[in-house]
Amino acid sequence: MGSPGAACDGALSLRVEVTGAVQGVGFRPFAHRLAADLGLAGSVQNLSGGVRIDIEGEADRVRSFLSRLATEIPAGAQIDDVATSPRAARGTKRFEILESLSEGAPGPLPLDSAPCSECVAELFEPEARRHQYPFVSCAACGPRYSIVQALPYDRSRTSMRVFPMCSECQAEYLDPWDRRFHAQTNCCPACGPRVELWDATGRRLSRDAAALRQAGRAVLDGAVVALKGLGGFQLIVDAAAPQAVERLRTRKGRPEKPFALLVRDVEQARQLCRISAAELSTLRSAAAPIVLLERIPEGAGRVADGVAPENPDLGVMLPATPLHHLLLDEIGSPVVATSGNRSGDPICHMESQAVARLEGMADLFLVHDRPVVHPIDDSVVRVFRGQPCVLRAARGYAPISVPVPGARAGVVGWGAHLKNTVAVSARGRVRVSPHIGDLHSPDSRALAARTVEWLGRLEEPGATTCSAVDLHPESGQEPEQEVQVQHHYAHVLACMAEHDVSEPVLGIAWDGNGYGPDGTIWGGEFLVCDRRDFRRAAHLRTFPLPGAERAIREGRRAALGVLYELHGSGVLDDLDLAPVRSFRASERRTIARMLERGLNCPRTSSMGRLFDAIASLVDLRHKTGFEGQAAMALEFSSRGRRDAAAYPFPLVQSGSDRPLTADWGPLVEAVIRDARVGLTAGWISACFHETLAALTVAVAEREGLGRVVLTGGCFQNQRLLERAMDRLRNAGFDPLCHRHVPPNDGGVALGQVVHASTQPPMEV
Repeated sequence: MGSPGAACDGALSLRVEVTGAVQGVGFRPFAHRLAADLGLAGSVQNLSGGVRIDIEGEADRVRSFLSRLATEIPAGAQIDDVATSPRAARGTKRFEILESLSEGAPGPLPLDSAPCSECVAELFEPEARRHQYPFVSCAACGPRYSIVQALPYDRSRTSMRVFPMCSECQAEYLDPWDRRFHAQTNCCPACGPRVELWDATGRRLSRDAAALRQAGRAVLDGAVVALKGLGGFQLIVDAAAPQAVERLRTRKGRPEKPFALLVRDVEQARQLCRISAAELSTLRSAAAPIVLLERIPEGAGRVADGVAPENPDLGVMLPATPLHHLLLDEIGSPVVATSGNRSGDPICHMESQAVARLEGMADLFLVHDRPVVHPIDDSVVRVFRGQPCVLRAARGYAPISVPVPGARAGVVGWGAHLKNTVAVSARGRVRVSPHIGDLHSPDSRALAARTVEWLGRLEEPGATTCSAVDLHPESGQEPEQEVQVQHHYAHVLACMAEHDVSEPVLGIAWDGNGYGPDGTIWGGEFLVCDRRDFRRAAHLRTFPLPGAERAIREGRRAALGVLYELHGSGVLDDLDLAPVRSFRASERRTIARMLERGLNCPRTSSMGRLFDAIASLVDLRHKTGFEGQAAMALEFSSRGRRDAAAYPFPLVQSGSDRPLTADWGPLVEAVIRDARVGLTAGWISACFHETLAALTVAVAEREGLGRVVLTGGCFQNQRLLERAMDRLRNAGFDPLCHRHVPPNDGGVALGQVVHASTQPPMEV
């Protein structure tokens, strides 16, 4: 905080510049009420990057204003800095909210917020003017990022500008003591958006309350309803109806991946899952994310088995909008709420787009006429050691603004091919987009490009100075590619940036795959990193993947690659081994020839593929229907087993100038031995996890760096993360993991920008 200036005759006049997340959270009305409470005069206005306050009055009261400004801020606000400077007193007697100015570098974008408790109470109050109105909001809650078109955040720069306020809403907007004072989304049934129910062809069936009632009945009758939510469409079915859930799976082409559940309230969630205090706080937060929770036996039968097959957890969320509250009130029981898209496409956010793309998938469309400017999906969070860890940063969490000291403006990170996000740098910080998805389709790639263009327009003037991209040959990025950033190095840099670490660290980056500069597929990496470069300190012993991409979907192929590496092709006739048994004899012969000749058998050091191989060796899962399914099965099977011992996993030095090799051979032999003697998959899995945790310490002790970063998709595994963190701490290291930036490929764009933006500008 800057100097508070000098008092003259007991009076003080200051200019106060506040930066941080202070737009779209009711900060100006808060400042107005605080000034009125203290009898101070002046003004407050939005700038592009924050809020400017001119304040004058008795010196003690001005100082009290500054103190309370920092300690009583509205929920959802975050102050990064408060700078004060003296100014000449104007002699004004009032405190006003002035028209916003497009001045200064943009600050954090306002984030979408679930309805506050007061708005929910009003929604169900029969005498309220907005009783059962699906778009009730106030200065503290409602849509923000999904509707914003430019900064500063004002109604005229959002998609709400097409809804002029009626006289009653305008009166609330101008009343300093009303909670809708300067609420940019303020509206009511007389002047705001409306809902309609359409049939599968887009023909209107009903409006307003009748549309909600009809949609609710349709869900209970087994229909698939496409609901236009805050940031796009969701597909809704009755979670207790097995046939409806299976119908949705068939239509969406999603045979096994878990669906998320939308519940009416916390009590309904408690009927299904155990909920800790930290999980409850996350569930109830303004972001309203999907929270991964452990099922309880008493919840069996309340939702269909097909919602999350073979999974001891459920992804649960509370209503994120008043429209969701009203629909759940009509239905009364939990529903499946999954993204409204076809596999590989981004979420639909326009009505005409949804009717066309969701043809044959949705029976009805519950729509509204408030335009979605930025499509945004549901966030996904898992609570680890009492703190939320974001696995998918979207509604309520993103865009993320990460301080990166020394970062220069105009660098674009195009992210990874899967779980894509993009990132754009300004001076001293990087803005990371919400989750975009996999870049398999032209529409997904187009959305990534539009998001880069939008984020770039918000930053300092000037063209993009640099594009940072993955080594993946199918990144599908822009032609002006300039800097390639190795995938796992980007993972480590993202976690370093999140924790504001610049000194060298040992980064442990474990995931399914990422291209390495040596032409192999990396994924079990130990990298010594700073922001300028990295050294590969160690990696998993490589093994072949027969069938390449096919081996990603069939862990049994990874298992055969591991077995071949240990014992040659003869082992592929050992029918006592579960992965060998899973193939027909003709398939085994073909794979043996592929391995012997090295045909379509790329080599990998991937920890994700090692997880797949172990899952197949213990006969848990030989094929997968979605990414990470085999690893999840291993993690789930190990629950409740706390006394596991580590298998051997030696470190081999093949040359003084070469990285260490973590040899999984003795581990695999031990797994095979234990499986042959009848030890359970759960016990073997627990020992496998313990082994990997011990491996992190073994390499850390060889390198001797105090800080160790754990990153990559494998560290979404709660048991692995927990045991690695514990073992590293017990050995005297300072382990860091992700909290706000996803550990999976959703963090890669940030790491790309961190590296590229701290390099000298390239000459053109």
